[in-house]
Amino acid sequence: MKHNLKITAVLLIMFIITQFIGLYVVNYYLQEDKELPYGMQSPKIEKEKDFYNLFPLIIIAFIIAISLLFLLTKFKAEIFLRLWFFIVVIIALGLTFNTFFPGTKYASLIVLIIALPLAYIKIYKREFLIHNLTELFIYPGISAVFVPILNIWTIVILLILISIYDIWAVWHSGIMQKMAKYQINKLNIFSGFFVPYISKKLKLKLKRMKGSKKKGIKVNIAILGGGDVVFPIITAGVMLKTLGFLGALFVIIGATLGLSYLFFFAEKKKFYPAMPFISAGIFAGIILSYLVL
Repeated sequence: MKHNLKITAVLLIMFIITQFIGLYVVNYYLQEDKELPYGMQSPKIEKEKDFYNLFPLIIIAFIIAISLLFLLTKFKAEIFLRLWFFIVVIIALGLTFNTFFPGTKYASLIVLIIALPLAYIKIYKREFLIHNLTELFIYPGISAVFVPILNIWTIVILLILISIYDIWAVWHSGIMQKMAKYQINKLNIFSGFFVPYISKKLKLKLKRMKGSKKKGIKVNIAILGGGDVVFPIITAGVMLKTLGFLGALFVIIGATLGLSYLFFFAEKKKFYPAMPFISAGIFAGIILSYLVL
């Protein structure tokens, strides 16, 4: 088991909560009379072939974003990276919070005022609770942008490609570990859930040590990357508009089971690509949805 039961439960609970918040946000923007604010409205899909015409552009956008993030990390451009994360967090929080004020005048402006200090604390002040609290609302907002322009086949292909990339980035090149360590150690931020904790043995050791010696103690860190959270939400959103709530629910259950399998059978102090496990669970959920519904 990669982490103790308590920490594993915390990560899984945050994952599940985010999935259902995402389902609510996506469903809100899928309504005909609702549009994404801040000029984020997705292209109109009029024919089935439009999904396949847009799909290469989505792939290119992901490649550009990942490449830019890698380059900025490689050249240690901390100022630009923090600014990038800051802007993304504000917009994503704004998209999610906007759904909580339906029909409110100037809602898009109000939610930006709420999102701004949260984004500032998250990016420029390392605060554990604010970081994880905002993570619950960031990925639903991002998902709402992509769900309208994806169908079942394109999201399945996207999940396969992302899973292959995840395997390469973690097990082959090690890029994912390097980027995660850089974000945590140098930027003091991380795009995903971040739970520091101390093992029972270390707690006992700390009790025996005097105050000055405790400063050098390193804590364990349980993390779950943002991509591992957002892609299940996007898939659930696509299933929601295709087969309804039950189809989306099967996807969430499948993704949670895939992630749970990874957490319970992974070894300590080893890195694993989460997306292959999550995607396997998602595919099982999709197949079950089409068989049952």
